[in-house]
Amino acid sequence: MIKYGMASSWTGERVRLRAVEPDDWTAFTRFADDDGRRGSRLDLPRSAESYRAWAREQAVATCDDDRFQLAVESRAKRELVGTVGSHRTGPRSGWFEFDVMIGTDHRRKGYASEAVVLLMRFMFAERRYHKCLGAIFAHNEASLALTRRLGFTEEGRLREHVFFAGRHHELVMMGMLADEFDQRHAMSAP
Repeated sequence: MIKYGMASSWTGERVRLRAVEPDDWTAFTRFADDDGRRGSRLDLPRSAESYRAWAREQAVATCDDDRFQLAVESRAKRELVGTVGSHRTGPRSGWFEFDVMIGTDHRRKGYASEAVVLLMRFMFAERRYHKCLGAIFAHNEASLALTRRLGFTEEGRLREHVFFAGRHHELVMMGMLADEFDQRHAMSAP
């Protein structure tokens, strides 16, 4: 067990990354109830049992091809505030794609940026990936601003790539190389 006062690859100033636990399902239900949307797409309502089953599955999931999801917990209140993970990978080419979700009540507190930096540090320094990608809806200004602040570069736009809310939307591809990350954030934790 990691103690909060100890330095850890999974602990920053504001957040601690940890495995998803079966009891986390209630927080994920609250996050979904915030606005009923995931990534700006309207999802079907889910039952409490589906969240319980998902949390149980995540709690015992293996890390196949470095695809995983971690809980983001605030250090101050020891409260689950969201998730961060690597959901697509190209191990032979050395790239991974991240995703991060922070509950509405916990946004704009630095949790997302710190969680992403901890994830990237692990993937670059420990798993030897060369590039991190983020696929972000063009209208999601907050996420675009987050990736730009972290040092990502816009690599392209996929026009009319995703359909939801009655129309097609652009997807912005943001990327950062391992050496760019190291220059901005240091590959090893201080």
